[in-house]
Amino acid sequence: MAVDFNLKDFLDKKVDEYNQPNFIPNDPISIPHQFSSKNDIEITGFLASIMAWGQRKTIINKCNELIARMDGAPYDYIMNHSDQDLKSLLGFKHRTFNDTDILYFVAFFRHHYSHFASLEDAFLVGQETVKEVDLEQALNTFKTYFFSLPDYPHRTRKHISSPAQKSTVKRINMFLRWMVRKDKKGVDFGIWNRLSPKDLICPCDVHVERVARKFGLITLEKVNWKTAQELTGNLRLLDPNDPVKYDFALFGLGVEREL
Repeated sequence: MAVDFNLKDFLDKKVDEYNQPNFIPNDPISIPHQFSSKNDIEITGFLASIMAWGQRKTIINKCNELIARMDGAPYDYIMNHSDQDLKSLLGFKHRTFNDTDILYFVAFFRHHYSHFASLEDAFLVGQETVKEVDLEQALNTFKTYFFSLPDYPHRTRKHISSPAQKSTVKRINMFLRWMVRKDKKGVDFGIWNRLSPKDLICPCDVHVERVARKFGLITLEKVNWKTAQELTGNLRLLDPNDPVKYDFALFGLGVEREL
């Protein structure tokens, strides 16, 4: 695909339109925006992204319920809870994500933060010293690491996808966009520095896919990891240093049904 400068100009304008603070309140990214500490942002951002399917209003409400069950202080709750405290999570449910899953997530977070200062390290396992991270490898290794605790619930594996499953890994790619992208618009956090915006893969949900196909940014019939790679490769032609900024334009156009 050659660079279509008319398309680039149009999408750049749409990025500017949607990548604004008024995007935050109605999107799951509003959940981590309730916090100022890095660890709380990472934890609530990860949970919000993993739970991000269905109506956005419902997602936000369920995330707020979960945070309330953690006494409004997720990192402190995770690191300092007693077995008795964990009873507050019993009965939680959002779609197929339930209390069995969140209890394992809490166990993983406590294990990880006992050894590392940031959740970014979980995506750098085996690539700690490389200059350019292979994101496909990072996502596959992350899933292995996430389920490295003994006696993890097998049912929980379905909530963490990976390229090895041929998934687009939409939710985790969205979370990585939130943590890694840097600009002055105030939507994405840009609090991670070892992963680079240029290496990210665009989240490929139904809205993004539909609009991307209209613009010829996706040609593959099946929606899988290769589709996400194709989309991102074409977006890199428009901006090699920050291809996933176009997630704002494609998602916004899809949700608002402008086309």
